[in-house]
Amino acid sequence: MREIKIAAGLAHIDYGHLADIVSEATAGGADYIHSDAADMHDLKNMQLMGGHQVVAGIRPHTDLPIEVHFYTRECDRIFVENIAAAGAQMLIVPAEHFIGAPLAYLINYCRELDMKLGLTIGCYTPLSFVEEAIYDIDRLQLVIHGVDETDGKDNWGWRRSSLDLIKRSRDLIEAKNPRCELAVDGGLRVDNLAPVVQAEPDVMIFSSAIFKDPEGPAQGVRHCRAAIEAARL
Repeated sequence: MREIKIAAGLAHIDYGHLADIVSEATAGGADYIHSDAADMHDLKNMQLMGGHQVVAGIRPHTDLPIEVHFYTRECDRIFVENIAAAGAQMLIVPAEHFIGAPLAYLINYCRELDMKLGLTIGCYTPLSFVEEAIYDIDRLQLVIHGVDETDGKDNWGWRRSSLDLIKRSRDLIEAKNPRCELAVDGGLRVDNLAPVVQAEPDVMIFSSAIFKDPEGPAQGVRHCRAAIEAARL
């Protein structure tokens, strides 16, 4: 089975200790720092989260690649320039809002600034949204949590279509753009990730599982790593 990287997702965290927890996640062996950002539309419970200020704040505290997952309906060149200048290596935006010319501009902006570009398939967005773009993106990211599987405390499960979506996405990538990473995001915990691991993504994004671990973020990363390795056997 393929090796799976861990991205530490800065969603459900204590922003008052942002630099410290990023340092801990780095020390714990994370592969990426995944900085979530949001406008006033797509992520209603986390409006105006993230952005280049967060990237600039954490850049001195980690040597890991920083990726900005921007929940948004619009993204202009200024935003891309700002996160690039702050030290980000990848921009990830929703496939459902970036089809056609807006995506072409973003891909070119990112290439000019030596950044990678990813597309997210959000909750219930069909895989067909990326059939044309798959040739030119660096990551396909699947948000797999389900609205009917949460305890109300950020502990989301993943919806019934998730495994099929991961497998179909892997087939699409292998056929059209094998260099593209396949990432999985949403509802992943150490006690439920085994079936997702078996579907062979390249990257798994954890937020609560890392940053709400009672032993701290470094141990949270290690616990996720151990669960992934156990599931790969």
